[in-house]
Amino acid sequence: MSTQGHTWARQVKKEGEEEDPLDQLISRSGCAASHYAVQECMAQHQDWRQCQPQVQAFRDCMSEQQARRREELQRRKEQGSAHR
Repeated sequence: MSTQGHTWARQVKKEGEEEDPLDQLISRSGCAASHYAVQECMAQHQDWRQCQPQVQAFRDCMSEQQARRREELQRRKEQGSAHR
């Protein structure tokens, strides 16, 4: 019995179609290139175990982005408290 793997092809946005909120989030994070690398690896190998370097790079990028975001929010909170 043969089972078919995942279909991990990157979706191309059609004209007039709204961008997926997750894609928007990833694009704003600055991690889109590493996200696409994971997708391309998955499309090629259809086995996440063979894509661990790409997955780790994406994970690292998102972790760094989240840390920067937390720092920015903390700065804004502190600035808002100082102005009162």
